[in-house]
Amino acid sequence: MSEDRTRSNAIDDSRFRLLIDAVIDYAIYMIDPDGIITSWNAGARRFKGYEEAEILGQHFSRFYTEDDRRAGLPQRALDTALTEGRFEGEGWRVRKDGTHFWSHVVIDPIRDSSGTLLGFAKITRDLTDRKMAEEVLKQSEQQFRLLVQSVTDYAIYMLAPDGRLTNWNPGAQRIKGYFPEEVIGQHFSMFYTPEDRAAGEPQRTLEVAVREGRFENKGWRVRKDGTRFLAHVVVDPIWGDTGTLLGFAKITRDITEVTQAQQALETTREALFQAQKMQAIGQLSGGIAHDFNNLLTVILGNLEIVRKRVTDDSKLIRLIDNATQGALRGVSLTQRMLAFARRQELKSEPVQLPKLIEGISGLLRSSLGPSVEVEIRFPRDLEPVLADVNQLELAVLNLATNARDAMPLGGKILISARTEEVAESSRSSLAVGRYVCLDVTDTGEGMDEVTLASAMDPFFTTKGVGKGTGLGLSMVHGFIEQLGGRFILKSRKDFGTTAELWLPVATNGSAAKPAVQEAAITVPRLCVLVVDDDSLVLTSTSLLLEDLGHRVVSAASGARALELFDSEPDINLVITDMAMPQMSGAQLAHAIRLMNPALPIILATGYAERLEGFAAHLPRLSKPFTQLNLVEIIARAMK
Repeated sequence: MSEDRTRSNAIDDSRFRLLIDAVIDYAIYMIDPDGIITSWNAGARRFKGYEEAEILGQHFSRFYTEDDRRAGLPQRALDTALTEGRFEGEGWRVRKDGTHFWSHVVIDPIRDSSGTLLGFAKITRDLTDRKMAEEVLKQSEQQFRLLVQSVTDYAIYMLAPDGRLTNWNPGAQRIKGYFPEEVIGQHFSMFYTPEDRAAGEPQRTLEVAVREGRFENKGWRVRKDGTRFLAHVVVDPIWGDTGTLLGFAKITRDITEVTQAQQALETTREALFQAQKMQAIGQLSGGIAHDFNNLLTVILGNLEIVRKRVTDDSKLIRLIDNATQGALRGVSLTQRMLAFARRQELKSEPVQLPKLIEGISGLLRSSLGPSVEVEIRFPRDLEPVLADVNQLELAVLNLATNARDAMPLGGKILISARTEEVAESSRSSLAVGRYVCLDVTDTGEGMDEVTLASAMDPFFTTKGVGKGTGLGLSMVHGFIEQLGGRFILKSRKDFGTTAELWLPVATNGSAAKPAVQEAAITVPRLCVLVVDDDSLVLTSTSLLLEDLGHRVVSAASGARALELFDSEPDINLVITDMAMPQMSGAQLAHAIRLMNPALPIILATGYAERLEGFAAHLPRLSKPFTQLNLVEIIARAMK
């Protein structure tokens, strides 16, 4: 019986040893009470590198690092196992080849039935891969934490699933003004405006992020001090491995300055585009008006001569007069086009606005009708402005008429003025100085943004076919710009319109030039050299002069005019077109003055060119002109 029990125990021990030897993922071995290794399994041999014959009888401390041995960690592990019944820990251990591995160690004391210590059972597991993964993760987390903490241009923080803040980076502190302890645990809706909170915007943000996987938007947010900033916001949901919502990552950037800079750039681009568009249209309008003026000069001149010749046929006279009236309407149209192109002749002089408006107030009220109330309001000490009286009156009448048309059921027009000081760089389109802003304000229908943007374009009108030329506002714009001022339209749909005329204040040296008295004009018979590259204008002008009794020598170019000037010593006066190819009227006048400094010269032009030198002081004959205009300008030139 005893032998059978012994044999059974031997079998069990053999099976246990086979089991221990079969384990290769754990080092399982025995050490005696002094720490001497007494057994060694295949797992220990695999990851520690020692064969059983090499390690049996050796102290287990050889697996520890030199630093750990000096610190007494091997003996401390055994002592802990004895006092506490078990030791468990992790640490670096050393293989036979000197390489280190991270191990998880369990040491249990082994006692017999009487409690005598027989030794220790030691189990070691190689956790190097796990340790390295943890280290990589730890390093990554640390780098990410340092990255987030070093970002100051972005607010980067986390939200719990219910929207409460769980952390706060320096960028968030800088942008929003809160310290971490002031916001962690608070709901992120505290950064939204009251109106956005009332509209449920914070909760909608989280719902969109969960539903669509991301939320991105721009909106106004509120800082700690109550100021608002424009924010670009991105919110991403954070999901766990099991699909559980862990929270949200929220990134906010202050884009207020960037947006303002972009808006300023867009405004500048739009202003530049508008200026270029107006300049291009102005050049086109000026060119068309110049050519049209040449045609009107021919038509009016010939009609005037024919009118003188026909005296006994009333029907024919009526037809000629109708044609003349139609041509004069064309003159008005070209004058408006030239005003827009800033190429009309202006007679600038100091103008008292209250006196000017008072002078046309009767005409205003009669033309606007009884349903429109006109109120005039000026300060007593209003300074005089530098303007052309006739053009300014026409501009005010145009604006008042437009205001009346915008009030089909009646309304009120207020004409007022104020003095404005323009400092350096405050208004890019106006020179530094003092201005009077003349306002014409109505209570009419107003204009939407699209209509307002095109209102000053020539030929643009909202009045329907046959009810307007579309040149009224463009004329005012060109006239004011030519004076060195500015025309501004302000309007809102259903809230009326205000037209601002910024006019330069008249200086002490800007006195008006006295007009020539035309009543007693007497001009002797002259020999006139007429120069124009347009044959029709040349013929018409010559006929008008011959009809006045003058002898005419005509030339179709500046070069031909110089040839005739050499061969015709009796020339008393030169009338030359300004815009001619190869040699302009100013260049021709300069050449003639070199040959005869005392000879009178008149420049005829379809629009106002900028002239320099002596040519700027020559008499100007504006096209189209009548025979009376010729008489007046010749009288002035021959003085």
